[in-house]
Amino acid sequence: MMASMDEDAFWQLIEECRPTGPDPDARRLAVTLIARLASGPLFRVTGFAEQLSWALYRLDRKEFGLGMSGDGFLYARAGVVAAGRTEFDSALADPALFARYAAGNDWAEGFLYVPDRAYEHITGEEWDRRTRYCYDSHSNAAGWSGV
Repeated sequence: MMASMDEDAFWQLIEECRPTGPDPDARRLAVTLIARLASGPLFRVTGFAEQLSWALYRLDRKEFGLGMSGDGFLYARAGVVAAGRTEFDSALADPALFARYAAGNDWAEGFLYVPDRAYEHITGEEWDRRTRYCYDSHSNAAGWSGV
């Protein structure tokens, strides 16, 4: 399936769904994103999944994840993405800013399942999805070269 959501629309959707009050575990953000995606056409869900995987893949680099467990590193990257475009761009440019997501980041795991849950709402079926970019930790070979 082709993605039909560009990077700007992805970040705009995250911002539009961000709660106005505290949401330390991004649970309300995830619920709102799922509802918004599930109310639209299926191609928005697949487009969101593609943009999410691309953002996570871009953060999959040794200067961010050296010394972290695979799951911990994935959740840290998800936390950065859930924080929005400004935080993502800042962390991407400065590994010291990324470091604040390195500890206590298990809460961000749920953010990874937003497209899956929206897909289930639309189709009633579990989604065995594939995206162009694998976001598993250490899958960005260029980001880990020289390790």
